[in-house]
Amino acid sequence: MKNVAVIGAGTMGNGIAHVFAQFGYQVNLIDVSEAALERAVATIGKNLDRQVAKGGLTEAQKAQTLQNLTTFSNMAEGVKGVELVVEAATENVDLKLKIFKDLDALTQSGVILATNTSSISITKIAAVTTRPDKVIGMHFMNPVPVMKLVEIIRGYSTSDEVTQLIMETSRSLSKVPVEVNDYPGFVANRILMPMINEAIYTLFEGVAGVEEIDTVMKLGMAHPMGPLQLADFIGLDVCLAILEVLHDGFGNPKYAPCPLLVNMVMAGKKGVKSGEGFYSWPHGTKDLVVAANFKK
Repeated sequence: MKNVAVIGAGTMGNGIAHVFAQFGYQVNLIDVSEAALERAVATIGKNLDRQVAKGGLTEAQKAQTLQNLTTFSNMAEGVKGVELVVEAATENVDLKLKIFKDLDALTQSGVILATNTSSISITKIAAVTTRPDKVIGMHFMNPVPVMKLVEIIRGYSTSDEVTQLIMETSRSLSKVPVEVNDYPGFVANRILMPMINEAIYTLFEGVAGVEEIDTVMKLGMAHPMGPLQLADFIGLDVCLAILEVLHDGFGNPKYAPCPLLVNMVMAGKKGVKSGEGFYSWPHGTKDLVVAANFKK
């Protein structure tokens, strides 16, 4: 299996394409937006430059990685001849169901269809295809070129053969795959998102400020970054979407999104991607500056 298509040229999609191309796969990166594809290739180039500067890659390996990458704005063209498709579109259930229905019609019956969803049911996605045994979750962590973990999520009908092949494929990318079953949030986000939500509630209820909450978790729990900073990096809209999947899937009020998170997303404050969340993120800055709404 050496020919892969990646659907979606955003943060996760370009990272997934980068890693597959770096490890010798021929990668077709697909997005309806030509501008998004151009940004993705530029981002991959910059990230490869960082790897070269740190001694992780040679210039020749960087050049080969870029050679292994082809962009397409037409999905039908982009999925021709591939053995694996990894979908990394927006975390929206209706969009993903449409993409998988289309992929099922556009690809040969033996092609494996994987999704990078962080919370949506693999079984639900597989149900719109004629090959539920070949649909699987392949949840990479951000930033993809750096983070080792890949959650491999088996849907209700995912076959043992497909699961083992995707586990092996993940290892070929120098990743550490962990097999989990298909329940809301899987493992990573079922544990992470309630923690982030509780941190937002702690801010909402005035227990402590943004910096204080993040400092407690960094210094007290040895987290590399605080939960509010992490939420900004993930995207507050993504955090909200995952919490809604957990809340709907389990019917348990403990997963209900904090009203502050809901209001921030409605106001367009989505974290790093919008320039402001719990912190302000002016272009190019590396300093943590608490957003104006949360300053004392």
